[in-house]
Amino acid sequence: MLTIALLALLCASASASAIQARSSSYNGEYGGDGGKRFSHSGNQLEGPITAFRIRVNSYYITGLQVRYGKVWSDYVGGKSGDLEEIFLHPGESVIQVSGKYKNYLRKLVLVTDKGRYLPFGKDTGTSFNAVPLHPNTVLRFISGRAGSVINAIGLHWDVYPTDCSSC
Repeated sequence: MLTIALLALLCASASASAIQARSSSYNGEYGGDGGKRFSHSGNQLEGPITAFRIRVNSYYITGLQVRYGKVWSDYVGGKSGDLEEIFLHPGESVIQVSGKYKNYLRKLVLVTDKGRYLPFGKDTGTSFNAVPLHPNTVLRFISGRAGSVINAIGLHWDVYPTDCSSC
């Protein structure tokens, strides 16, 4: 009987550890239909997000590129509009993303854990606000669909990588 009780306790403990280990979450896709799918899931292996290049025209977010560690992702989207580049401070992370969309992504606002508010684009369309589901997690990579503009965006959250000595 003691063996069964010990086994049950061990199984319950293992189950609790597995539940606590989960830290990733996803928000999106925000935007319209169309465009070609993209994902930066492999880029996160280069390290945390350290910078953004976002291209904006009079109406839409037309393109974007994200730097993971010291490596830039492939550029997605179109070439019209002005290119804005923003670098995060060492150890700084995005903890909230909001914006607006209609058929395309129109506005993006990145909020960091250092209190910075980084807006891009035009304030028109349907609003969204994305935050991670689990505490102490940050934006790790993005996905979505793009053509000549950013059609839609998805946001992937997880813990900040602890093994990035070159970031």
